[in-house]
Amino acid sequence: MTDKNLRFLVVDDFSTMRRIVRNLLKELGYGNVEEAEDGQVALHKLKSTTYDFVVTDWNMPNMTGIELLRAVRADATLKHLPVLMITAEAKKENIIEAAQAGASGYIVKPFTAATLDEKLGKIFQNLNK
Repeated sequence: MTDKNLRFLVVDDFSTMRRIVRNLLKELGYGNVEEAEDGQVALHKLKSTTYDFVVTDWNMPNMTGIELLRAVRADATLKHLPVLMITAEAKKENIIEAAQAGASGYIVKPFTAATLDEKLGKIFQNLNK
């Protein structure tokens, strides 16, 4: 059973996409969601506030999602955080790059609540092993 009070940080430069992800998470029972408009803002928030899960886009100004992922994995206080990438980058090399950088999961846009739920379930299952 997953703790529905987990604190999510949704990172995307497109506010409509952040709202869509937030609403999908809410639909799945996760109401504790905050937002950041790029990787730089996200990294600052991650270092100043405690989060349990990061959902990030790939393509963003200032700091991309893959750069954010690498920064999180390189930081001793953040590296344990699950990071789910939600992106339009559907190329095999992008998926491999994300996996090699330490992504916990990868979803290609567009996607449904069922897809998000399935990916979250797999990530939580791997965390509990």
